[in-house]
Amino acid sequence: MAWQGVYGHDEVVELFRRALARRRLGGSLLLVGPAGVGKRTFAEKLAQTLLCSQNPPEAMNPCQSCPACRQVAAGTHPDLLVVAKPPEKSDIPLAMLIGEGETRMRAGLVYNLGLRSYMGGWKIGLIDDADFLNEEGANCLLKLLEEPPPRSLLILIGTSPAKQLPTIRSRCQIVRFRPLPTELVATILLERGLAPEAAQANRLAQLAQGSVRRALELAEEELWQFRNTLLERLSRPSIDSLGLASAIDEFVKQAGKEAPPRRARLRNVAAFAAEFYRHVLLRRCAQLEPDDPHLAKYVRQAAAAGPDAERIANCVDRCLLAAEQIDRNAHQETLIAAWIDELARQWNTGAVG
Repeated sequence: MAWQGVYGHDEVVELFRRALARRRLGGSLLLVGPAGVGKRTFAEKLAQTLLCSQNPPEAMNPCQSCPACRQVAAGTHPDLLVVAKPPEKSDIPLAMLIGEGETRMRAGLVYNLGLRSYMGGWKIGLIDDADFLNEEGANCLLKLLEEPPPRSLLILIGTSPAKQLPTIRSRCQIVRFRPLPTELVATILLERGLAPEAAQANRLAQLAQGSVRRALELAEEELWQFRNTLLERLSRPSIDSLGLASAIDEFVKQAGKEAPPRRARLRNVAAFAAEFYRHVLLRRCAQLEPDDPHLAKYVRQAAAAGPDAERIANCVDRCLLAAEQIDRNAHQETLIAAWIDELARQWNTGAVG
């Protein structure tokens, strides 16, 4: 039975149950794990647990019906302060943390978290997308982390401790969230009506790497059609960098004018490419093939005609770097051109035939 709709993280829930029962909850938490596994949901339910006006925190059972629980669910509770990276920005703006101009140090999350609670209880700050704290933004949190105000809690949500400054990691309790089991991802998709039938839910779950968010992104039929094009072009003895970069750019633009869906589509293309090169490397070094017969066909072709293992590994690394640059809002056309040009340089040099 999932706690408050948080699936697959019973050990994390039990950790906090014990901490609240002993009144040993720390003042700062860093929740890390893959995107789309429930970190944000857990943070919101923990906030409800602490702010609920009916049930005590140690019960770990927010009532969901009191004004405080309803305000947390609606994002309007005055003692829950939420900061997230705006879609059009590459980092969390400093102004969201400490104000700007005449309000510098008298506005923003850091200032407001130090004010007295409106409801006389906990004051909670939540930084979503903490991977996108720049150095200046991270440094402005240090005093808050070292000397948290009484009855305050700062929650940072990210994907990896490595993406935080050492000074942030050392001052936070790190809570790790694992990828969800494949069967659980399929169940969630069906229960929430996110997949129309079990067969599609299972297919998406097998490819989602434990992330419900990724499963939803992969549900786009056009994405799979383009995957065929991508695999065919990448498996050739020689990559046409200009032609492939143009095709990827056009496909991404078809997602619409808004940046978030374009980035999501490009991120999946980069993931498909990384998956392809990873399997080519496995085929070349260990004669292992993917379970997906369609992918396996192109992997065999590439392994027979491609360059040595070191260059294939370089292609994997370059795809992973492209994924990071996508999340950093790099200019789309420039990113694609540089990424595919480097893949072609690695692949075409030393390829058989």
